[in-house]
Parts: sequence; structure tokens; C-alpha cells
Amino acid sequence: MSDETEKATEAEAAPASTGDHTAKWKIFAIVSVLSLIADQVTKIWARASLPTQRVAGHGPCDVPPDLVTGHCYGVKVEVIGGFWDHVLSMNPGSAFGLFGGQSFARVMLSVIGIAAVGGMFWMLHKSRVDQKVLHWALAFVAGGAVGNLIDRIYYGVVTDMVSWHIGKHTWPTFNIADVVLVIGVGLMFIDIQKEGKREKAEKAARKQAAKDKAKAAGLVKDM
Repeated sequence: MSDETEKATEAEAAPASTGDHTAKWKIFAIVSVLSLIADQVTKIWARASLPTQRVAGHGPCDVPPDLVTGHCYGVKVEVIGGFWDHVLSMNPGSAFGLFGGQSFARVMLSVIGIAAVGGMFWMLHKSRVDQKVLHWALAFVAGGAVGNLIDRIYYGVVTDMVSWHIGKHTWPTFNIADVVLVIGVGLMFIDIQKEGKREKAEKAARKQAAKDKAKAAGLVKDM
């Protein structure tokens, strides 16, 4: 095998680590900002528009303090009968109500949120230009994390408003930030699968190149 052929084989097996990295930062900025805007706009709408009811009777409900203390509660507004309601609630925990009710949740989850956003930037910086799925994944996760982080730092709780239920089963109330977080994590798993296949292909290509090189060397020696 000639040196030119060997270099070409290695180039095909090598990851596309070089190239214009500007595109991935543009995708990250646009998708994360749009996700954040969608999340915050829906939360502002929910706090201002969704009905509430004071526990002790009729009267104004101060949102979010009275919802947090339990002095009032969100009233369900049917969107799709038997499946989807809007109901205003304040979640002191993480996505989908996890870790709610713990006294240290606000500080702990805020620190985790800040660290997670920093991790998204680091992963994007290290990513290859051809990892398009990962770029979208990081953007969604960053947008969702910042959306809930803003609520947690400003209010101490996260605004939720979407309630899904089928029969007697009801999912924890969630928001747009939770949705984009789930989408982002799902895309990360897809990227992991793609990277596994790519690594196997590279390993097979290197192994085949080594065999071809050994075979070529043997032919030259015989000659």
C-alpha cells in the first residue's frame, strides 16, 4: 500500500474534528435562546392568567407566595378533555417535581443548574463540527436549565402549568423548560449511539488498513 493510500484511509477513519466551528455556536445560541423565551413567556402568562382559589374562601391570591405556602391553589382549566389541563403550581424541586419539599432544594438545585449550563458550554467547545445532534441537544438542555434557574433564583420556586393525565394516572405538572430538557437529554442518547457506531467503524477501518499494509509489505518482500 502506498503512503498516499494509507493517508487517505486514515483520513476517512479520523473524526471530522477540524472545520468551521461557528455554525455549532450559532445553533446553540438560537435554539437555547428561543427555548428560554418560550419557557419564560408561558410562565409569565400562567402566573398572570391561570385562575387560583384561596383555601379559606374567595379572595385574591398573591402569586407565587400564597401558592408556595398553600394558602391558595391553582384551578384546573381544561385544554383537551380527559388528557390535558392547565393548572398553576409552584415547584420547589427540580423537573417534574423531583426533590420537592426539601429545605436545601433551592440552593442545591441552583448550584447544579449553574454547573450544568457551564458543562454545556464546555461540551460544545469540545464537540466536533459534525456532531449536529449533540449541538442541538446541548442547546435544548442549556435553554431548559436556564429557564428553570431564573425561576428558582428569582422566586425560589419554579412555575409549572401543564398537567397531563390518562384515566387515574396523572403525570407531575411540568413546563416548557422541562420539555426541552427531556428533548435535549434524548438527543444526547442518540448522539451517544451514533458515536459508538462511529468508533466501531473507525476501529474496523484501522484494522483493515493494518492488514492491507502488512499484506503489501509481504508482497514487496517476496518480490
